[in-house]
Amino acid sequence: MSLSYQIAANEVIDETIVNRSRFICYLSNCSSNEAAKAFLKDVQQLHPQARHHCYAFVSSHPKDSQCYGFSDDGEPSGTAGRPMLQVLQGSNIGEVCAVVVRYFGGIKLGTGGLQRAYGGSVRQALNLLKTKTKIPMVHKALACQYTQVNDILHLLDAIGGKVVEQQYQEQVDLTLAIPEEKLQQVKEQLQTLSSGQLILKSIK
Repeated sequence: MSLSYQIAANEVIDETIVNRSRFICYLSNCSSNEAAKAFLKDVQQLHPQARHHCYAFVSSHPKDSQCYGFSDDGEPSGTAGRPMLQVLQGSNIGEVCAVVVRYFGGIKLGTGGLQRAYGGSVRQALNLLKTKTKIPMVHKALACQYTQVNDILHLLDAIGGKVVEQQYQEQVDLTLAIPEEKLQQVKEQLQTLSSGQLILKSIK
């Protein structure tokens, strides 16, 4: 089951200077891997002269190990993208992409210095990031009588669900969006409400 989690709610631009190298961190919401790549492209176009455009993203739940990516973009392996990703994952914020643009200042930082600079750039930018709560929803179909509609709406309102679609014919056919963590509770309450007549069904 997917519990609610924090996601990025604004864009952040934050710059740090380490031994004359400029590190500019961009943070943005990204709810898919494609959105993260598109954000990277936008930042690359803003800074065509920069030496490196390193990135890391978590495009779903912060604990989802399938929905992340990173790149060192020419920096020594393991010195940029992975430290950035570790900071993002450690923040417990999902749907967030970080791109750090580096303008080389003429002084080499070494592998440890690069890891600290890239990770620190993201950590500092995260202090400026606003978040909001995302509640994973599941969609279910429900057929009911006209007389039952108000009770169902009251139940949905109480748990933060909503009606996505409704069709009034001989009976009422509803498509509901229900918080995933409340699904079992809704099933039980519908059963109680209707003596077992109201049953949520998967959408075909």
